[in-house]
Amino acid sequence: MKKLLICMSALAIVACKDEGTKKDEAPKDYVTLSGKITDKSSDSIVVRNREFSKTIKVNEDGTFSDTLKVDTGLYSIYDGNEQTAAYLKNGYDLNLTLDTKKFDETVKYSGNGAEQSNFLAKKSVLEERLLDIDKLAELDSLGLENKMSAIEKELLAFYDADKAIDTSLTNTATKNVKPMLKFYKGYVGEKIALKRDLPKGAPSPTFVNYENFKGGKTSLKDLKGKFVYVDIWATWCGPCKAEIPSLKKLEKEYHGKNIEFVSISTDNGRGYRAETPEESAKLAYDGWKEMVKEKELGGIQLMSDKAFQSDFIRAYKINSIPRFLLIDPAGNIVSADAPRPSDEKLVDLFDSLEI
Repeated sequence: MKKLLICMSALAIVACKDEGTKKDEAPKDYVTLSGKITDKSSDSIVVRNREFSKTIKVNEDGTFSDTLKVDTGLYSIYDGNEQTAAYLKNGYDLNLTLDTKKFDETVKYSGNGAEQSNFLAKKSVLEERLLDIDKLAELDSLGLENKMSAIEKELLAFYDADKAIDTSLTNTATKNVKPMLKFYKGYVGEKIALKRDLPKGAPSPTFVNYENFKGGKTSLKDLKGKFVYVDIWATWCGPCKAEIPSLKKLEKEYHGKNIEFVSISTDNGRGYRAETPEESAKLAYDGWKEMVKEKELGGIQLMSDKAFQSDFIRAYKINSIPRFLLIDPAGNIVSADAPRPSDEKLVDLFDSLEI
């Protein structure tokens, strides 16, 4: 019995020493970030915000691990072209898993501090689901107004549901909800107005004698008898140029079929220094021809007569580019706001028309 008491006393002393050691340990001044990516898009991920950036190697099996010394706040984690948000704070020990085939839907954090980043992941998925532009654009103006009110209530309820979430995140989300919904309402409202004012089946606005890169002039009536997919673009427009590879691919796949691909440049001398309108127009024209040649652009390459002030552009209510139109063989509107070449929905649309 005496030996047992001595052993128990010794264990108690060790336990006390161990506990004392734990209390003396300083908290980690860094974040541990590890995880696994299924079907990784890159050999590395990047953790970044405005003041911080770090690249972390991703192993062949998709696993990664590193430490980061950060200022508390929001960060983006990039895998190739995809990204997810994270809330990082020194002392956190986070493990991230995701599958790139369903990126946003599979993002999941575990470990110390995970609830904050999981909130951000769920927030992103919810907002994307509720703010489905195609579905919203199917409504009329009154329906959009009512739907936006319902979306605001649902989002605010979600932001306020978990009291364990850092208030800096929930307060920011709450503050931004009205400006965000105002933007979407305006954007979708324009699409609804287009469908109302330029409905499917209505005669298409037309253009006459536009400058053709290959020489001569081209009018919309010259293309009657075929579907016409129109790309409204400009040489200075980054998003327009980003669609070029997809447009080239489409042109190749539909070569010889009952469709013409027409690109109409709205270049007006923007970005050039010119003393007169005539000189500006000449620079715009030369720049357009140079890019068509340099990029080896296919299809029918035309230049608008008065850029954004031309009757055709104004009739289609185009005030931002790129914009895509689809006109049927009879010269009627199929879509005044057709999917972009990079959007899989465009091929679905072509298939439905048996092009």
